[in-house]
Amino acid sequence: MTTANFNFIRELAYGQTGIVLPERKKHMVYSRLCRRLRLLGLRNFDQYCALLQTEEAELGQFINALTTNLTSFFRERHHFQYLENHLMPLWQKRSSKRLRIWSSACSSGEEPYSIAMTLARHFNRGGWDLKILATDVDTNVLTRAEAGLYPAEVLDSLSESFREEYFSLQQHQYRIHNDIQKLVYFRQLNLLESWPMQGPFDAIFCRNVLIYFDQDTKRKIISKFRKLLSDDGFLFIGHSETLTQISDEFELIGQTIYKPRLAQCAQPQLRSAR
Repeated sequence: MTTANFNFIRELAYGQTGIVLPERKKHMVYSRLCRRLRLLGLRNFDQYCALLQTEEAELGQFINALTTNLTSFFRERHHFQYLENHLMPLWQKRSSKRLRIWSSACSSGEEPYSIAMTLARHFNRGGWDLKILATDVDTNVLTRAEAGLYPAEVLDSLSESFREEYFSLQQHQYRIHNDIQKLVYFRQLNLLESWPMQGPFDAIFCRNVLIYFDQDTKRKIISKFRKLLSDDGFLFIGHSETLTQISDEFELIGQTIYKPRLAQCAQPQLRSAR
């Protein structure tokens, strides 16, 4: 991979996804894209860069190869504890029984299924209308997420009671139960492109994603989140992320948990999602 190849690749990655690839990421980019070269039978990165300029179909595979999909069930457990201990009692007091959650970078599904497992015991009956939207730019991980099948080692972070209640063993893999799976709706979405959803959402999870964007891209995404979040909604971001110097539309209320600053909001409430 020449310097020119790498510069082309990172400019394309930024243009397509907003992900910033500094020089120190060159080896990571090389190792991930080499798999594509071998699969396509290409001899060098000159050929691959030329292909990216002529074959639009390869762009999706290019994005899939570069995006990071490190995740686990109940990752950053304090968020789910806050969801259960603070938000569930708050939501249960509302007159409306409509709940909408968005997992905006859902990877292979562990995050939205963790949200569903947390909420299902309390909101999956009694007339509650609970839906969890789960989106990701990577089509490969979305396919795995929709299948709801996980190897045993992926469930290591779950207690035995959660495994027994929400999973069944199926040919050496664990399948998440249908009553949890049916709460989650998976869709492909690039955060840099237009968003078809209307909101409002009661909570948005965007964890360990902002770290890959530059400041301007972060500001645009957070501003769009605010427009889709209800005035009494909550935004969850990753453990190494912050909205300081990015947005003054939110205030910090917990460990990487934010709520809108209502005095700053002049946006009309958006129409409910179907």
